[in-house]
Amino acid sequence: MKTIFLLFDSLNRRSLQPYGGTAIKTPNFQRLAERCVTFDNHYVGSLPCMPARRDMHTGRLNFLHRGWGPLEPFDNSFAALMHRAGVYSHLVSDHYHYWGDGGATYHNRYDTYEFIRGQERDPWKAMVQPPWERFREMYHPKQFTQERRHKHSAHMINREAIREYGDFPSVRCFDAGLEFLQGNREAQDWLLHLETFDPHEPFHAPAEFRKDYPTSYQGPIFDFPPYKRVTETIAECDELRANYAAIVALCDHELGRLLDYMDEHAMWDDTALVVTTDHGFLLGEHSWWSKNVMPCYDEVAHIPLFIHHPAFRKQAGTRRQGLTQTGDLMPTLLQMHGMEIPAEVTGVSLLPLLEKETTVREAAIYGVFGSAVNVTDGRYTLFLYPPEMHRAGLNQYTLMPMHMKEMFAVEELAEARLAPPLPFTKGAPVLRVPATPKSPQYKLHGPGAQNDTVTVMFDLASDPGQEHPINDAAVHARLCGEIARLMKQNDAPPEYFERLGLAA
Repeated sequence: MKTIFLLFDSLNRRSLQPYGGTAIKTPNFQRLAERCVTFDNHYVGSLPCMPARRDMHTGRLNFLHRGWGPLEPFDNSFAALMHRAGVYSHLVSDHYHYWGDGGATYHNRYDTYEFIRGQERDPWKAMVQPPWERFREMYHPKQFTQERRHKHSAHMINREAIREYGDFPSVRCFDAGLEFLQGNREAQDWLLHLETFDPHEPFHAPAEFRKDYPTSYQGPIFDFPPYKRVTETIAECDELRANYAAIVALCDHELGRLLDYMDEHAMWDDTALVVTTDHGFLLGEHSWWSKNVMPCYDEVAHIPLFIHHPAFRKQAGTRRQGLTQTGDLMPTLLQMHGMEIPAEVTGVSLLPLLEKETTVREAAIYGVFGSAVNVTDGRYTLFLYPPEMHRAGLNQYTLMPMHMKEMFAVEELAEARLAPPLPFTKGAPVLRVPATPKSPQYKLHGPGAQNDTVTVMFDLASDPGQEHPINDAAVHARLCGEIARLMKQNDAPPEYFERLGLAA
C-alpha cells in the first residue's frame, strides 16, 4: 500500500468550492472531491496545532489531560508503528512548530524528514540590526514590532528572502513532496506526509494569486490578523480576507500540482490520498479573528476531509454524512496498511465509511485544554464551559514538560507531583502539574486566554452560522450525557468532571 497524507493548516472548509464556497476560486479542490469521498461532518478534536497533530498520531484526544506539547513516551504514533511494521514514512513540512520545544518529538517518528524553512516566526534568517524604520513604513501598525523573537519581527525578516513564487515555503514543500514521489512511487509500503503551514497566518502569497481579490484598501501590508475581536475598518477587514483568499488560492494551485502528478503516473490505481486540515479559522464571523481565544465555532471546529482509496474507486465523487473527527485518521492510516490498531486508540477507522454511508460515532467532543468541552452530534452543538474558569484543580499530565516554545517554568514544576499511571500510559506514572497563572501558557492556550465563556447551544439544522443560541433542556441534558460518556472513554481525570459540574 502507498499513501499520501496531505495536511494544510487553518483551512476553512467554507472557503472551498466542494463545501459550497464561492468567494475563492478553488478548482483543484473541486477536482479532488471528484476523485475522493468527501466527508461533510468531520470535526476537530484537540486544539490548536500540535494538540491536533497529537490526535492525528495517536488516535485519541489529548486536550483533557494536556495543553500544547510533544508526543509522550507512551504515545502510539502512527509513523513509529509503521516503521516497526516495515512501512516507510517520510515527512515534508514547513510547519516550524515541529522543531520547537513543544513539537520536537513528532518528526523523529518518521524514517526520514525534510524541513522547509521560512514560515511565520521560524527563526530562519539572521539579522542583527533589522531595518526597523523601513519595516515600520511597510507594515500595518498591528503587525509591526521591534521585539526580538516576536512572531511579527521574525516574519518581517524572513519575508525579505521570500519574494518570487519559487521562494515560498509551501511551494518548496510541494517541490520536495513531488521529488519524493519521483524517486519512490514505484516502491511499495510507504506513506508520504506532505504538510504545509499555509493557509495559516500570515496570509502572504505570491502577488499573482492576489489579483483576483482586489480591495479598496490603501495602507501598508496587512495580512496578519490578531487573535482578538474585530475592531478594524471595513477596508482593513476586506484586505485581511482578500489576503486569506490569495493564500487559499496558492494552496489550491499546489494541490493541483500533486493531482496532475497522480494523473500523469496513474497513481490513483495504487495510492491512497488523504487531504484535511488541523482546524479552521475565523475571518470576522462572530466578530472574531483567528481561533483559540473565543468559543469553538464551526468555522474553526468543522473541517474538510477528502479520502481516496484504490479499493473504493467506485465511490469517487460521493459524500458521507457520518460524524467523524481528527483522531479517526490514525486508525484509518493503520488499517489502510493492514496494521492492527492499538488498544489505547479511541478513534475509529473510516474505511467502513469509504465503502458506504454508515455511523461510526454518535457524538464527538473537542476543545482547547482548560476551556469549554464542546460536543456535537451532527445536528446540535453545545459549548459547555466551567462555571469558574479560574478555579484551582486543573492539571496537566505529562512526562514531557514542554510548552509551545519553551520548557515548563521552574515555578510551575515546583508544584508538580508524581501521579499513578493513567489508563493509556502503559504503566508509566506521570507528572501532575497544576495549570496555574505561573505557567507561560496560561494566557496563551489556557484558561487565561478565553473570552465569552458562557455555556451555549445551537441547532445547526436551522442555524448553521451558530448565531442564535437555543434553550432545550432535554437536548442539553442529552449532550451533557454524551460529554460525560466520551470523557470517560478518553480517560479524563476526575477533576475535569468536577470542573464542568459533571458526574464522573
